[in-house]
Amino acid sequence: MKHEEANKEIGGRGAEKQRGKRVGGNSKIKNVQSPAPNPQPVVASPQSPAPNLDDWLEIGKIVSPQGLSGELRVYPVSDFPERFEVPGKRWLLRLDGTEPQPIELLTGRYISNKNLYVIKLAGVENCDQAEALRGCKLMVPASDRPQLSEDEYHVLDLIGLEVFMQASGELVGTVVDIIPAYNDLLEVKLHESLAGDKKQKTVLIPFVEAIAPVVDLKSNRIEITPPPGLLEINN
Repeated sequence: MKHEEANKEIGGRGAEKQRGKRVGGNSKIKNVQSPAPNPQPVVASPQSPAPNLDDWLEIGKIVSPQGLSGELRVYPVSDFPERFEVPGKRWLLRLDGTEPQPIELLTGRYISNKNLYVIKLAGVENCDQAEALRGCKLMVPASDRPQLSEDEYHVLDLIGLEVFMQASGELVGTVVDIIPAYNDLLEVKLHESLAGDKKQKTVLIPFVEAIAPVVDLKSNRIEITPPPGLLEINN
């Protein structure tokens, strides 16, 4: 499952993290982020209104400089490596900015043990220039939403789908979140007929073909065949 663009291309929602149905440990949910949540400026003032990012997807956040030559560490909110590894135009949203500004990505590489990318941007030549970008966000136009393969899904496409028991047609609840794991998990808010007076209001359902064999985006539904006890596992 790949995330991206929740306004993020789903690392977080409002990001470009992409997730999809995972089969054999390979997530098919893509975090193509949905439009990123509107970040607030460091100091709000009439001169620095919050940006309107409806047409943008957040793909990552700059967390610190890397070394002395102007490289940057970026926390990804997108599951698409090409966002950080393939040179080309990206857009930078500064902390006090109201509109992302174009910037050129020169190089990028992944640090697997830290879940970070190290990138080089044009015009950022030293540690001081890199430090000035701490907290800024990397963006892409919402129109640049990657195409997915068959049986892959954007996180935002799954949020809000109704979940039904395949055998009986009983409404289980509504997908409210996707939890990244070896096999991604659907967090489902239980319908009142199942929740009742229980403290448990949500349940986690593995998003694998054996348990969620039917995903019908046009009909806004997922059909599940859970093993016995799965829906009560958090009681």
